[in-house]
Amino acid sequence: MTGSPHEATADLITLPGTSLADAVVNFIRPVETPSVFNHSLRSYLFARLVAGRLGLAVGHDYHDDLLFAACAMHDLGVAPDGPHSQRFEVEGADRAAAFLIERGLPAADADQVWQAIALHTSPGIAERHGTLCVLVREGVALDFGGPLGAGHVDAVTDEQADAMHAAYPRLDMIRSLTDAIVTQAAKNPTNAPRYTIPGEFLRERETFGRTRLEHACRSSRWGN
Repeated sequence: MTGSPHEATADLITLPGTSLADAVVNFIRPVETPSVFNHSLRSYLFARLVAGRLGLAVGHDYHDDLLFAACAMHDLGVAPDGPHSQRFEVEGADRAAAFLIERGLPAADADQVWQAIALHTSPGIAERHGTLCVLVREGVALDFGGPLGAGHVDAVTDEQADAMHAAYPRLDMIRSLTDAIVTQAAKNPTNAPRYTIPGEFLRERETFGRTRLEHACRSSRWGN
C-alpha cells in the first residue's frame, strides 16, 4: 500500500533532523541571506532525489548527514562574516570542515565534505572524487534549473519542484547568490583567479553588468 500524496510531499522536503543537521542549520542560518540559505537546503533535497534515481542507498552508498552538511554549507564561503581571503569554494570548504571537526566528526568525513564543497563548481573533476562530490555537484546544479548542465532536471516533476519551492522559496536566488559571490571576489585578488567561477563572475559583472549565468537562468526551468 502506497503512502498518501501528503506523506510523499512531507518525505520529499524533510531534512535529516539529526543533531548534526540541526547544528549545521543553526550555524548557517544567521550568516547567510534567506535566498542563499534556501538554495543550500534545496540543493540537498535535489541531491537526495538524484541519489534515488542513480540507485544509491543511504547508509550504504553515502552518508545522509554528510550529504546534508556538504549541501547546506556549500556556499558558506560567501557569508559576510567570513575572512574573505580565498576563492569562495575553498573558504567555504575550510569553514565547513573546521565546523565538523569541532563537532567531533572524524577527519576523513570532514575531508569528504571539504572536497565536495571545494569542487562543486568544477565539472569533470568533482565527478572523479566519489559519490558525495557527485551528489553535491548534481544537487547544486539542479537548483539552477539547467544552465549548469544538470542531467536530471527533466526528471523532476512539477509537483516535486513546487513542493520544494513552497517549503524553501527561491527569493531571486540567482541574483542574490551572484551578488554574494561577486562581493566576496572583489575583496581580494586571490578570491577571483581568472577562469574560475568567482573570477569570471566578477569580470562579467564589471564588463557587462550581468553574468552569463544570470542571462542563461532567465530561460531556465526555475527562472530565477
